[in-house]
Amino acid sequence: MDVILITAIVLAAFLALNIGANNSAASMATAYGAGVRTKKQAVIIIAVFALLGALIAGAPVVNTIGRDLVPSEVLSSHIGLVLIIFVIASVFVTWANVAKIPIATTHAIVCAIAGVGLYSSALNTDKFFEILVWWVAAPLVAWIINFLLAKYLYFKTLKFLAERYSEKSINRILMIMITISGTFLAFSAGANNSANAVGPLVGLGLIGSYQGALIAGVAMGVGAILFGGRVLETVGKEITEICILRAVSVEFTGAGLILIASFSGIPVSIAEIITSGIIGFSCAQQGFGVTARNRHVIRIAFFWIMIPFVAIALGYGLSSLYFTYNVGEFITMNFGL
Repeated sequence: MDVILITAIVLAAFLALNIGANNSAASMATAYGAGVRTKKQAVIIIAVFALLGALIAGAPVVNTIGRDLVPSEVLSSHIGLVLIIFVIASVFVTWANVAKIPIATTHAIVCAIAGVGLYSSALNTDKFFEILVWWVAAPLVAWIINFLLAKYLYFKTLKFLAERYSEKSINRILMIMITISGTFLAFSAGANNSANAVGPLVGLGLIGSYQGALIAGVAMGVGAILFGGRVLETVGKEITEICILRAVSVEFTGAGLILIASFSGIPVSIAEIITSGIIGFSCAQQGFGVTARNRHVIRIAFFWIMIPFVAIALGYGLSSLYFTYNVGEFITMNFGL
């Protein structure tokens, strides 16, 4: 039991570390792209507030991933299925960090669980489709809000500030706003994404929710500090030029959507929502055609579409192999489970 438990915890921590480097790092990409924060400042903020978000507000999403998608008794009967889920998600997220692509880590873990649930005929389809609706709606709302703000309010806001405040005062106001919005977003990222790494473990009762949040929060922070700079570069610099006011808009709208999803127990993708907001500004600023032809946007969109299908297929296929070759019996014989 100890060997399997340690293996599962190590995989969960490894997944959380990579999530911190990918999705949570994307939470600071707008401010980095605007030139307000250095990479070092950005990842430190991510580390601190991702941990706080996981500890304070991570429970609803942990319960969804750990118990609501697939009944915990299904996974508790075959802990090897939990290892399958972690391996699939870890492979996707690690590869994404190497490729510097802000993929939806939530899609990888949820769809891996869905694949296992489909094979076991235990998937809660109502909950899964509810999550899918959020996956489509949240990025779309982020895109629409930021497109409209960029199109109709951005220059009016600049004019309003310029007519009433000095340049020094405006910079001070924007610095305060970007600090608030960035920490708000990092907190929301921790609240939502921590469940991706530890939800299955908590759902099985292998560790408590507090211990799980602590493990995930610390690992996400370490991942952001060690590897977060790579994704910051792609999202913050290579889609469109981002000024401070645009960064504030993207962060506030993204954080609000993510926190609402977290309290609703819905796992959503931080990278997808934030990147959609940035793309919304790009469409308003550079036009739909130029944005659609941006090679980084094309790559990101491709992986967002591909990963859910591949993760479900892998979850289903590896579950089939697990039962076909009696891997569970092997684990029981050798580890007493």
